[in-house]
Formats: sequence, structure tokens, C-alpha cells
Amino acid sequence: MRHRSRLRIMQATVELVDLHGYAGTTLGDIAERAGLARGLLTYYFDSKRLLMQAATHRMMHRTVSAALAGLPADAGPEARLARAIDAVLGLALDHPKVMRSHLALILDPDTGAFVKDPEQRTLGGILQGLLGDWGAADPVAEHAVLRSALMGGVIGLLLPGAAVSLPPIRADLFYRYGLAWDSGVPPQPEAPPRSQPPTRV
Repeated sequence: MRHRSRLRIMQATVELVDLHGYAGTTLGDIAERAGLARGLLTYYFDSKRLLMQAATHRMMHRTVSAALAGLPADAGPEARLARAIDAVLGLALDHPKVMRSHLALILDPDTGAFVKDPEQRTLGGILQGLLGDWGAADPVAEHAVLRSALMGGVIGLLLPGAAVSLPPIRADLFYRYGLAWDSGVPPQPEAPPRSQPPTRV
């Protein structure tokens, strides 16, 4: 029961922030949507910020897991890593308010430090496993790099007034990991012209 209540709270948070943004969503709104007493929210989560972080990480690891489950059983490590990268970048396009809110909170030092909650550890474990299968010498260290690259990619997709389209962001990430453009879920048939590092003169 406690586990189900926690999941309902996180799901309600994502749904409401998708609709109204973080500032426009109250704990009371979340409790009402989840069908729970407001006091239960503060029992499971110390603050709205930590709830938002946990809810976003849960959305991310569930999305990545679903994307991986859609692959054939014999899919290789490159195909699996490509699908995971596409899944995370796709969240920026499918849930822009949630991803903007999440990044704004974890990048603001006045709201508190980045917390490795259980949902984040689940996501990290999935990505570290994929990187280990891919051949990373140190999957934990490489996960930190991939996480930063994905965050940068999501920011690039969502930056108000200066957003970059998905193909060049995806191309840069795929180049880093030696992934074929047609792996995963390519946003267009061919890679953009700048699928290699910029030319130096």
C-alpha cells in the first residue's frame, strides 16, 4: 500500500506539471489528483522539490526501460544504448514542462543539492549497465559523463529562444559512443551534415 501510494503521488506530479508547470502545481493539487490526503505527501517526500526530482527520475527510468523492452531479445549493446539515449532526448519533446522544471531545480544551488534518491539510483543503474555492456572501462565514471551530455542535450532542445533541433544534438551524442545513425529511433532518415566533430583550421 505504501509503495502504491508513493507511485500514485509521483505519477500525479508528472501529469500536473505537464499541464500547469511546476510553479502552477501545488501539493494540494497533487494530493487531490492522487486521491490521497495531503499529509501523505510530506510523509513520503520532504519537500515539493524532492518530490519533483523523484517523479522525474521515475518517469525517465520507466521510459528508458519501456524503450529497451521494445527491442528484440538479441539486440546488441550499441542498439540498446542508442535506444536509451533516444528515450531520454524524447522526453524533452514529449514532456517539456517536466524536464525544464526538473533541470531548473537541480541546477539552482539555492534550492539544494542534487539528491540520489531511489528513483535516480534505478535510472543510474540502468544506464551504467548499458555502458558496461557497451564496453566502458569504468561504467560509473562514464555514466556521469553520459548524464551530463544528456542534460546538455535536453537543455539545448528546450532553451527558450535559442533551442537547437534534435538531429544535431543526437548526432553529437551518437558520434561520442560510435553509434550508427539508424540505430534507436532516428528523427530523420539521414544524419545531419555535422555528424562529425567541427573542422579546425
